[in-house]
Amino acid sequence: MKFATKAIHVGQGADPATGATIVPIYQTSTYTQAGVGDHKGYDYARTANPTRSALEAQLASLENARFGTAFSSGVAATSAVVNLLSAGDHVVVGDDLYGGTYRLFSRVYARYGLDFTYVDMSDATAVRAAMRPNTKLFWLETPTNPLLKLVEIRAICALRQPGQLVAVDNTFASPYFQQPIELGADIVVHSTTKYIGGHSDAVGGIAITNSGDVHDVLKFHQNAVGGVPSPNDAFLTMRGAKTLAIRMRQHAANAQHVAEFLEAHDEVERVYYPGLPSHPQHDLAKRQMSGFGGMVSFVLTGPQQRALDFAPRMNYFSLAESLGGVESLVCHPARMTHGSIPKEERERRGITDGLLRLSVGIEDVDDLIEDLRGAIEATALAPSPRDGRSGSAPR
Repeated sequence: MKFATKAIHVGQGADPATGATIVPIYQTSTYTQAGVGDHKGYDYARTANPTRSALEAQLASLENARFGTAFSSGVAATSAVVNLLSAGDHVVVGDDLYGGTYRLFSRVYARYGLDFTYVDMSDATAVRAAMRPNTKLFWLETPTNPLLKLVEIRAICALRQPGQLVAVDNTFASPYFQQPIELGADIVVHSTTKYIGGHSDAVGGIAITNSGDVHDVLKFHQNAVGGVPSPNDAFLTMRGAKTLAIRMRQHAANAQHVAEFLEAHDEVERVYYPGLPSHPQHDLAKRQMSGFGGMVSFVLTGPQQRALDFAPRMNYFSLAESLGGVESLVCHPARMTHGSIPKEERERRGITDGLLRLSVGIEDVDDLIEDLRGAIEATALAPSPRDGRSGSAPR
């Protein structure tokens, strides 16, 4: 069964009670039992819910995996993966990652005796040097948020020793463009709020694996900690995932045009997009991904304040947190998604106040480019009276 067919059919057979073609929203907190322990596979909705079960089967199939465990957010899914560890364990983490993940690791789990080392995971030598006898987990994003760096998943998996796990946050690529378990990873995490849901109307997360042992622990924590999605959010996410294939193709096509437009513009200092031949890991992107995704980051010429002036000036790119919806968004990572990372650390990683991140939607790309062009022109510095050139800083 191919990807688009799985998205529409796996876990989504006709409702056995009524024949409903679409999986119903089972809006219930509990289930009536015929006798003590005699039930139809469901006893309490925190433990399991039929709508959630359908979503878990659907999304696991999209990663060509056996097990999916759904959560109330991407951060909750990340937390469940970290709960596979014990005090004293060590984690090697990619140094360009979502600010909420950094906050969770550095300000929550570090207090409970877990140790985290941040390293450029595109450098296998640096990853190897960061490993310790108590290393139990490698956590990586690829492409990364927000600098669109790539990590070679097979190379990290080749470093894994017995007792160690590799977890990949696959949110930016989506399972349509990248399948880390096929490349050797043990666990894949998604913020389903983003591309999988695709419509900016439901928050959720999922952890996916082929390991029955890992799944059993994730399932235990799903129930014990209780960070589960509501039946309505599970339904909305499942509905959104049905169109993931067609949406991702349009996201990527639009993002390619936007990235090429930005790269050719004299007022743009740098563009980060793995679909550009100028991207330093473009060849890896072609090997590891079947498409380049819908995320583009860039830096304008001139003072960093220009990014703050630019962000709210567009009509079709809404200034907002999040990504992956059908509508286009612009974000200022240093002040928004990555604001929880200390300024010195952000800047060391390249997340400066001049950086802007685009989630390129599926609108008509000509409208999106004109929207960007207008904001660039509106924030351009006045020409020098001496030579008539733009007053932007030299590139």
